[in-house]
Amino acid sequence: MDLISTKEATISYKCEVREQAAQPALSIRTRTSVENLPRIIGEAFGAIARYAADMGEQPAGPPYSAYYNMDMEDLDLEMGFPFSRKLQGKDEIQASQTPGGKVATCLYTGPYSDIGPAYDALSQWMNENGHESTGVAYEVYLNDPDHTPPQELRTQIAFLLKSA
Repeated sequence: MDLISTKEATISYKCEVREQAAQPALSIRTRTSVENLPRIIGEAFGAIARYAADMGEQPAGPPYSAYYNMDMEDLDLEMGFPFSRKLQGKDEIQASQTPGGKVATCLYTGPYSDIGPAYDALSQWMNENGHESTGVAYEVYLNDPDHTPPQELRTQIAFLLKSA
């Protein structure tokens, strides 16, 4: 585990590699532009939460978004919740899973709109330490933006790593 400072020098990110287990999930995969992201993510999380509640199921952890590209005009993303067991999907809600394996992570605290420097710091740390991403990035939202001031929002960023 290392600490890395960005060019702003006022913010440090704790970057590390860890092993994560695959976990069943319910998710929605779509494409959108970055300006529609808050609405799309909110709608997806709401639909999945309602569907799970209708089945009497509770998520086994916080919600996540997976980014399969970084094209801000045409993001390919998946939004979901992990569950303790595999569940059936319905309509656009699909049974899926978060992948297992090695991930490089860092914790970002602050408004979602200002997360860029944390991605840059994690990418720099990975390059300096010989880690290569598969190109898929996850954000795990550790607290609720409806009940948390933007400067206190906590987001775990994770890049899936290629096997050595």
